[in-house]
Amino acid sequence: MPAATRVRWALAGATSVALVASGCSSSGGGGGSSDSGKSFSYQSSEPQNPLQPANANESGGGRIIQNLFKGLVDYDPSNAQLRMQVAQSIDTSDAQTFNVTLKSGWTFHDGSPVTANSFVDAWNWAANTSNNQINSSWFGDIAGYKDVHPESGAPTATKMSGLTVTDDTHFTIKLSTKVSYFEYKLGYIAFSPLPTSFFSDPAAAGEKPIGNGPYQFVSWEHNSQVVTKTFPNYMGVDKPKNGGVVFKMYNSAEAAYADLQSNNLDVMDQVPPSALATYKTDLGDRAIDSPQGAIQNIGFTLYQPEWSSPNTAKVRQGLSMAIDRATITKTVLQGSRSPASAWTAEGVEGYKAGTCGDFCNFNVDQAKQLIAEGGGVPGNKLTITYNADGGHKEWVDAVCNSIRQSTGVDCLGDPKTDFKTARAAITGHQINGAFRTGWVQDYPLNANFLADVYRTGAASNDFGYSSPEFDQLANQADQAATIQDSATGYQKAEAVLAQDMPAIPLWYYRTNSGYSTNVQNVTFDSFGNPAWTQVEVKG
Repeated sequence: MPAATRVRWALAGATSVALVASGCSSSGGGGGSSDSGKSFSYQSSEPQNPLQPANANESGGGRIIQNLFKGLVDYDPSNAQLRMQVAQSIDTSDAQTFNVTLKSGWTFHDGSPVTANSFVDAWNWAANTSNNQINSSWFGDIAGYKDVHPESGAPTATKMSGLTVTDDTHFTIKLSTKVSYFEYKLGYIAFSPLPTSFFSDPAAAGEKPIGNGPYQFVSWEHNSQVVTKTFPNYMGVDKPKNGGVVFKMYNSAEAAYADLQSNNLDVMDQVPPSALATYKTDLGDRAIDSPQGAIQNIGFTLYQPEWSSPNTAKVRQGLSMAIDRATITKTVLQGSRSPASAWTAEGVEGYKAGTCGDFCNFNVDQAKQLIAEGGGVPGNKLTITYNADGGHKEWVDAVCNSIRQSTGVDCLGDPKTDFKTARAAITGHQINGAFRTGWVQDYPLNANFLADVYRTGAASNDFGYSSPEFDQLANQADQAATIQDSATGYQKAEAVLAQDMPAIPLWYYRTNSGYSTNVQNVTFDSFGNPAWTQVEVKG
């Protein structure tokens, strides 16, 4: 990702980690008066799945869930550093056994208490293969995971042996092997707690979720909006300065931008490519241009016979070299992105430029040669599936034009109506060839861009990619003595991707956004999210 500043976070020690409660929160600011009772609206998309914390790995559902629920820890939007939320402390002396102490007084939106069982029961349920949660693999580090989520067949247990409750405010997490950065993973939404009422009817709870976060669910009008309101008894360090968030669903970024300009939308996700050249002039000091830990890729359906042969890696390498990233980012994307040279975004710990090597450099002759050596693109035709509501048409067309003109391969975009439809087709293995796949950091470490995407069976491994060499190096990196050593180990695993090319890195993101005249104190974090609770609605 193109960023002048590098997103850093405090690194834990090698042998003993003690994460203690912090009383800090994001600072306020902004001139003028504000009304903490008024809600603001945000550009969103229809969630792919019900609003269950372990069932969202896309931004449409994820951003809503992260506001309705709050886990043990999260990340300070001002600096991406880990901070305590429900947890008072998380202690470990070996990066394998973690002793968790909860703060007292937290409640769910229905008034029931948040206890150690709220976390342990939620994680056991989410990990269980019978419950079909898309993020179940996030619990794979915990001892006993394979008992509740076997590779085949029915679970042999309902609880992971690595989770032990001591009392209402204490529980222990034991991993199958040490993972030096495990605390950072705990900030992901899949590790949210659930109230007892959830388990009596999970489907209903997914339609009307009861969380413990800064915002409380009000209503969900499918394909239109999700309405939330501030939870008055919220115990987190980030108390809301507004009355709630309305997540408005849009079928196109252009429509959202028009609403922003007319003050019918308060905060955008990303301005469309068509507005990149003018949005700073249009919005003035309300325009946002900030670093983001994110990358845009093109993934391949390696589970299909025509793409599963080892020789097809050369075809994918050739296609990568047929893409003129420098020209596309400069013209179509108006300099708002920078060409990628690795599978990890700029700004995260462990980022190493150039891992892709020459395969991410534009070279027509070598592109043709590699495609020919790999046996050619199946049928000499490539389709790239993407969601039409996300402002992707322009760059997909440009990528296809570059491939077509460079190699003679017939390349076409395959637009799906919205993000939900595109994700359903991708995760359901209902497409052919290639697809647009972006990744925004869940935690600021290269492992998130690698293990959680390319490890065999990972929740977001939509390619069907499986490499014993990559898996072995990733496992070794997990067990390194320090977080820095893990990051270095993952750089070795990343190098394997260059020889297999399961996905083509395109460019690194920035947050190019803006806000209406109705709100103030709008800032974005390195995850590409506004600092939700700090947005102020003008009185």
